[in-house]
Amino acid sequence: MKKALFAVALLFTISIAFTGCREDKKTPEEKIEAALEEVKVEAKENSEELADDVEDAIEDVKDEIEEVKEEAKKD
Repeated sequence: MKKALFAVALLFTISIAFTGCREDKKTPEEKIEAALEEVKVEAKENSEELADDVEDAIEDVKDEIEEVKEEAKKD
């Protein structure tokens, strides 16, 4: 009985080792799709940051214009 249990445990351990450590091999199409998705995510993140930077620059220009108008009124 002990030998049978040991044999089953050994077979289970070996089967888990071979199926658990196997690499997922992706097809070239899947690799391309994953790369495109990654590029889309990065582009979206960068575009949001760029939009924020543009908004900040516009606000700065508006502030400068207001300051120049105020200085022109004083003179």
